[in-house]
Amino acid sequence: MESATKIEPDKQRVQDMFAIAEQRDQVALARLFDHYAPKIRSFCLAAQPGANLMADDIAQEVMIRIWNKAHTYKPEAASLNTWVFTLARNARIDYLRKNSRYQSDIDPEYLWQNIVDENSDPFQDAQQKRDQQMIQQSLKKLPVDQRQVLSKVYLEGKTHKEAAEELSLPLGTIKSRVRLALQKLTIYVKR
Repeated sequence: MESATKIEPDKQRVQDMFAIAEQRDQVALARLFDHYAPKIRSFCLAAQPGANLMADDIAQEVMIRIWNKAHTYKPEAASLNTWVFTLARNARIDYLRKNSRYQSDIDPEYLWQNIVDENSDPFQDAQQKRDQQMIQQSLKKLPVDQRQVLSKVYLEGKTHKEAAEELSLPLGTIKSRVRLALQKLTIYVKR
């Protein structure tokens, strides 16, 4: 009975995607927004903590892309989560590329260190710090080759192909290492 309840929301989201593609259903888009926008923001903030404006912009951009590209989603090719987070990763890369053409002598690391979040929630901050420490400890448990590939793909925002080229490895090896590393991280984090 438990597994049936887990499947239903995914089916609803896929139906929402088709409703957007076929009928331009704004209610379906609102449901997808409610589900995915916080997850996309978290994805962006994991890579660049404190970049709330960037995370908001990217979440909005992904939702616009969902609206415009819903007709291209093919469930037989990838799960909806994979498709949406591929859009998110690409939107993040586009955002960083677009905003990196303005060069300055200001060190961005210095800027991020001094920003104070006015909407800071001490409980959320504590939870985020605990999660970051748990993820960092879990990453240290991974073999170096898997940690290196995860770093390229998730922290540097590289595609699997770009990571394969930089590391001089076959694309299949990169994909396997990412999959294995994520499986191990899931186990480490649950402990």
